[in-house]
Amino acid sequence: MCCASFSVGIDCNSVEKKIYVDLNYTVPCVRLLNATHQIGCQSSLSGDVGVLHVLESEENLDWVLNTGHSPPYMVILEAELFTRSIMMKLKNGSRRVAGVAVIEPNTNLPGGFSPHTKCPNENTGVYTEKYDPALARCNATLWNPLGNGLSYEEFDFPIFSLKDDNDTQVIRQCYLDHNRGANGSIPEYPLCAMQLFSHMSAVTDTPTCIRRNKIQHDFSISPEMVCDPLGGQNIWTSTRPINNTEKGHKMFQSFVIAAARLDSRSFFFDLAPGAQSSASGLIALLAAAQALKNITEAAQPNKTILYAFFEGETFDYIGSSRMVYDMRNGQFVVDLDNVHSVVEVGQVGIRAENSQIWLHSDPVSRRNSSVDEEVKKLIVNFQAAAVNTNVSVQEPQESQPLPPASFQRFLRERPLPGIVIQDHASTFTNRYYESMFDNPENLNMSYPPDLTPEQKLNFVTETAKALADVATLIAQTLFLQAGGEAAQAPSITADPQIVTQLLYGFLVRSKNSWFEQISTVLSSINQSLIYSALQLHLDQSATFLVEYILANLTGKVVNVTQEDCKNQRENKDDKESKHMFSYAWVQGALAANSTERDSFCVRSSVRWSTAKSPAFDLEDLTSTDYSTWTESRWKKITGRIFLVASHDLEMLTLGVGIAILLVSLFLTYMISSKADILFCAGREPTSATY
Repeated sequence: MCCASFSVGIDCNSVEKKIYVDLNYTVPCVRLLNATHQIGCQSSLSGDVGVLHVLESEENLDWVLNTGHSPPYMVILEAELFTRSIMMKLKNGSRRVAGVAVIEPNTNLPGGFSPHTKCPNENTGVYTEKYDPALARCNATLWNPLGNGLSYEEFDFPIFSLKDDNDTQVIRQCYLDHNRGANGSIPEYPLCAMQLFSHMSAVTDTPTCIRRNKIQHDFSISPEMVCDPLGGQNIWTSTRPINNTEKGHKMFQSFVIAAARLDSRSFFFDLAPGAQSSASGLIALLAAAQALKNITEAAQPNKTILYAFFEGETFDYIGSSRMVYDMRNGQFVVDLDNVHSVVEVGQVGIRAENSQIWLHSDPVSRRNSSVDEEVKKLIVNFQAAAVNTNVSVQEPQESQPLPPASFQRFLRERPLPGIVIQDHASTFTNRYYESMFDNPENLNMSYPPDLTPEQKLNFVTETAKALADVATLIAQTLFLQAGGEAAQAPSITADPQIVTQLLYGFLVRSKNSWFEQISTVLSSINQSLIYSALQLHLDQSATFLVEYILANLTGKVVNVTQEDCKNQRENKDDKESKHMFSYAWVQGALAANSTERDSFCVRSSVRWSTAKSPAFDLEDLTSTDYSTWTESRWKKITGRIFLVASHDLEMLTLGVGIAILLVSLFLTYMISSKADILFCAGREPTSATY
């Protein structure tokens, strides 16, 4: 709609606001691409428009797909109807479907929902036909039986999530007032309609979009990229400082890698809290690192513990495959020969009282006697640590393969001893894997009703206590695995207060006093559910928040100026410390009765490394060994509702408008051609002569 401002003060915005009601909280499904195809959703360039239809049941689909008199339809789905069966029927009838809006409920669905596949990352893990055909493609264990695969389908219409708030009430009322005929009759115009904008720039597959990027870059003055490789930063630190400029093998040094993943995803962009699938393992390992800080500073064990937090694991193990690639090529601070063993913390947040933690290992690599011996020692360390905690541990059956885990990327390079700890023996206990419902409710997090946000931050929930027990188990096991004295292990305990603050900050409210004290990046992070920002896209502020948290939990406050801290040095003459340590100037707590903060500098060994798939560096965009996932760019994501007139009335209005235009042109022509007659001025009389 094109309009201009007039001197009387009527502008196009005021007219537009009278016509359209903008939707305030919309989260789209976006387009992703890999080496072979594209998945996700998009609208047309100008947005897709359809008449609203609130679907009441699957049987009601016939109105949308066949009998409705006013297609195309914009289908409004309650969350319980957001199933594969319904979505595939809408996809196959897409000529009559303009788009779908799913209403996000205030409580989780009772039966479970996972839009991921039944066998996550099946093509890029270690279990291939070459490694062991009997274990390939989840032949032995189906890890995610509730997976319906919707996240990996392609839809040629937009699909949005709407929060169940005032917007959805307006939509429902508009539908009832205009689109639902009385006593089953056909509704009369005007009808309530919705327009969704989510046009995606990239099409076909990753090789196509990267080629178009290159053409834009090489030949355009102001290039517009159409897609970006998924990726970000891995965050890592170690119990001994390592010179970050010296890459490759470290003579006479051995490392125990303690790993967890950073990212999560769901069907809808930026709506992936990942409470169980990612946050539980991340928080448990952060708390374990904090618990080990003092004892490893006082007396270093023989082996160094290297904590690694991998980004992009959901999309074919981007972060871990890059670290392994860099280790193999001498581009990381250690190499694979330095790796003694791996302990990975997976989904550990859903545990009933007295339930067990399961120790998963790889049956194929354990056919090597030396690897099997080291794995048995690692299991003994877990069992010894379990005696000192409220957690019991157990192994699944010997023939069972590893669940989806970053450790699989290490095993693709060589046999290594390692354990992946999970709260499930075989299939996931997480009924909402990689979905918008994998949220605090999924972890049974609850708070007394009358607490303020600050009180909730410090309230130790039962979930936090249980996760702190797991963190204690991890910390003691890592200490023993690194060669620490067994007599000292029972003194290592994770702090439930730290765990509850991490849970609240990652999953409930990021803008809280503790996160503000220990970081400087909160201004660019979502108000609540910041963990959804760990989904892979260009904004990496949440990943850097993890870096700040890890630095504060494992680092040391040093007395240096803000200038020296930001310049990565102890003083103006210090040229070496930046190679061994990183320095972060953090905001600190508010001073008493003041708006000023007591800022300070934290020195730690926390670093970040690139988490970008090697396929893009190798320019092997059809790789079957590495992730090739990219994300399309877009310019506009929005939605709005309005009343639409009937097609016949629109055609009549158009016809009348054209007729008026033609009559106007004809009259203008006639008046112009007779202008000398119609507008001729009378002659003045000539002057009289006397």
